[in-house]
Amino acid sequence: MVAELAANAVQHGRAPGHRFALCITHDPASTLIRMEIADATGSRLPPLGPPTPACPTAESGRGLTLVDTLATRWGTTPRDPLGKTVWAEIRYDA
Repeated sequence: MVAELAANAVQHGRAPGHRFALCITHDPASTLIRMEIADATGSRLPPLGPPTPACPTAESGRGLTLVDTLATRWGTTPRDPLGKTVWAEIRYDA
């Protein structure tokens, strides 16, 4: 999931003079791992709800379907001063 979200930030969230940021946190008390990937383009948001399935012969377009399937939950938040953060959380059994 980290690789998919980071690849999307590099491919779709680039802006001259700005970089993307990656943060992974682990909260043992809640058995939660959270991935946050921030980029500089707030106008290109992932679709709300489950992603549209890719054409079976397409070479791309399945990444957010994988994130949606594997993550406990995921979404986006605005990034100050510019861009967005796409995040995903996984809950695991301790």
